[in-house]
Amino acid sequence: MKRAIAAAFCLLTVLLAGCQTDATDGVVRTNEPSKGDVTSFGDAFDGLKTVSDVEYYASDQAVAEAKNQFRAENYGNAGALFFKATQLAPNDGNAWMGLAACTDRIHRFDLSDRAYARAFKLVGATPEYYNNVGYSYLLRGKLQNARSTFLKAYELAPNDPTVANNLKLLSSSVQNIER
Repeated sequence: MKRAIAAAFCLLTVLLAGCQTDATDGVVRTNEPSKGDVTSFGDAFDGLKTVSDVEYYASDQAVAEAKNQFRAENYGNAGALFFKATQLAPNDGNAWMGLAACTDRIHRFDLSDRAYARAFKLVGATPEYYNNVGYSYLLRGKLQNARSTFLKAYELAPNDPTVANNLKLLSSSVQNIER
C-alpha cells in the first residue's frame, strides 16, 4: 500500500513538473507560439499579423469602387458609393472628402458643404481639403473664395501640382468670363 501511494505521489510530481509557468507573471500560456515554432505550412510565426494588426476597414471596398466611378465621371454612382462608405465608417475622412467632391460635381452644394464640414473635423486643415473646397467655390462661381482657399492649400503644399493647376485654372476663369 505504501508503494502504491509512493508511486502515485511520484507520478503526480512528474505530471506537475510538466506544467510550467512564466516566472514574470505566473500565467500558463499554451496557445502562444514559441520563438522557433512554425505553422502547419512551414512558415515561422514571427512575420504573421494578428487580427489587430490588419489595416482593413469596412468602407475600403466602397471607397475603392467610388474612386473608380469618380474617375469614369459617374459622379452620381460615385456619390452613392462614398455615401455608403460614410455609413460603414463614419470617421473615414477620405470617404467624406470623396462624397463632398461628388456632390460638387452634380452641383448639390448644400450637400457638399455638409460633407466638407464633416471632413474638416476628421482630416483637418490639409492641402487636399483646401484644394477641394477651393474647387467647390470655383464650380459655384465664387472666385474670390476659391482664390483665398487655393492660397491656403498653396501655403501648406507649394510644390503640389494639383494646387498649382487649380490656381492656373482659376486665373484662366477670371480672364475668360462667360456671360
